[in-house]
Amino acid sequence: MSDAAAVAERDAEQHSHSHRDVNGGWLRPAVFGAMDGLVTNVSLIAGIAAAAGVTHTHVVVVTGIAGLLAGAFSMAVGEWTSVHSQAELVRAEIAKEQRELVHRPAAEQAELAALFASRGLPRELAKKVAHELSQDPELLWRIHVREELGVDPDNLASPYVAAFSSLLSFAVGAFIPLFPYLLGAHRLWPSLLLAAVALMALGASVARFTERPWWLGASRQLALGAAAAAITYGVGSAFGVGLS
Repeated sequence: MSDAAAVAERDAEQHSHSHRDVNGGWLRPAVFGAMDGLVTNVSLIAGIAAAAGVTHTHVVVVTGIAGLLAGAFSMAVGEWTSVHSQAELVRAEIAKEQRELVHRPAAEQAELAALFASRGLPRELAKKVAHELSQDPELLWRIHVREELGVDPDNLASPYVAAFSSLLSFAVGAFIPLFPYLLGAHRLWPSLLLAAVALMALGASVARFTERPWWLGASRQLALGAAAAAITYGVGSAFGVGLS
């Protein structure tokens, strides 16, 4: 090996890096579920507390528990259906691509060469690469799917992971504003304070995970959650019915 090749190989080893899993199907439903559960239940609790008053905290507790259970299962069902349907669509397109490779191999090879050429390879080199790749049928359809559909057929999101992540995270988020009432609180402010802290912590955590300023994520989520709670509190106050 030449000195230049050795140096290049050593530099490549020193600058190697890894990436986090961005296709596993758990992060989006988990983050969305936790934020949705927190904002939904703190808003629901604020509206019911404003309407029922401090003498009917049992109404707030029952409403909060109902909101937690209904929202968690609804989120799980929605995520499972969404991700499962997306996976079925991808599999249908994969089957279509596999049929095309069997019945029209020359046209598919030309299409692959055109894709490589559009990405900057010289046309003759693109044809040669497409020809070489076409010798392995299992590799070939995977390349076509990645290039044409933009998805990894070997790393599709799991509907079960998405559903469970969504259910669990929504339940945890929805439990936070309910917790003070379960400990015997009769006022709304402990619930709002705890929810505000959780909103800021969750927003900051997501911002750090995505390499954004933590204070921006924290303040943004706090503002959105506070707006939702304020609106439902105002509606509850306007339509308070003096439950007995």
